[in-house]
Amino acid sequence: MQWKALFLAAAAIPQQVSAQYATAAMMRFQCSRLVVDRIDPLVSPGLIRSPHIHQVVGGDSFNATMEPVAYDLPSESTCTTCSFSEDFSNYWTANLYFRARNGTYKRVKQMVNLGLQGEEGMTIYYIPPYDGHTKVTAFKPGFRMLVGDAMLRTSQNQQKQLCHRCYTNVNQSPFGGAPCADPQMDTAALPNKQCAGGIRATITFPTCWDGKNLDTADHKSHVAYPEGGSFEMSSPCPASHPVRLPQVMYEVMWDTREFNDPSIWPEDGSQPFVYSMNDSTGYGWHGDYMFGWKGDALQRALDARCSNDKCSQLQTQTPAQATACKKQQLIQEDIDGWLTELPNATM
Repeated sequence: MQWKALFLAAAAIPQQVSAQYATAAMMRFQCSRLVVDRIDPLVSPGLIRSPHIHQVVGGDSFNATMEPVAYDLPSESTCTTCSFSEDFSNYWTANLYFRARNGTYKRVKQMVNLGLQGEEGMTIYYIPPYDGHTKVTAFKPGFRMLVGDAMLRTSQNQQKQLCHRCYTNVNQSPFGGAPCADPQMDTAALPNKQCAGGIRATITFPTCWDGKNLDTADHKSHVAYPEGGSFEMSSPCPASHPVRLPQVMYEVMWDTREFNDPSIWPEDGSQPFVYSMNDSTGYGWHGDYMFGWKGDALQRALDARCSNDKCSQLQTQTPAQATACKKQQLIQEDIDGWLTELPNATM
């Protein structure tokens, strides 16, 4: 989502809060690719060969085993791929692949979002309430969460605000309404047509915390959505989860342009893209989050209501410094060539 597009989002929300978008502040910044690897310290801790391959951004301490609290991301990391150099958090998602007519697969790379610089990766948002004054509490060391369900293949029981948007050009024009709120442009499923400007996939996390647990067995129960409305409307958190969190959102810009050749699409014209957990529906789209900001940096930025990728409260780094931060694969696999099968997709 572009910062200038906040005005466009007004059509997707109740009229009484529309004017608040004009002054809303949100952190929006680039986190470039750290590694593409088959490990998942949240869902499959300690497993060196997780069920499906992920794209990972953020601090270079990302590993198969990252014990809550004991494994301190800021002190374990030596660099980060994010614009804000005090953010050693890790953000990761499944990879998208193109399945050609001949049955082979190729990883879909990511475009850097409008107004940002870097190498692949994703756009990260931290959003305080749009009313301009309601306070939120930054995450605590050791906090982590998951949204979405890798096993899902229908829209039933899908969590809120997970969607795909098909763009006709890389300028994202027309832009459309707020993410996952424009019925003319957003679909929970993967688009069933060619997208000349790529596919934007959005992941939005719950914004209410129980105030006690840094994680739970399902990586979801310690967080919840507001009741009687939405985060955008500054609706209250439920009594069971009273602590108001910033809204964390990922935007992944899948660069599908090299695959927009009808001669390599399935002969029946069916949708040829598949997520790395062998999901061609898109309903299994999910994201993992592991907090790793240094000290009170995130709380300072939220209190100051910083906007975009510049903040007087935070230290930043150049795109060259961010993209120089890399991590070697633990599972050595080809991530750029054509494959005869998905990397160990067992779902």
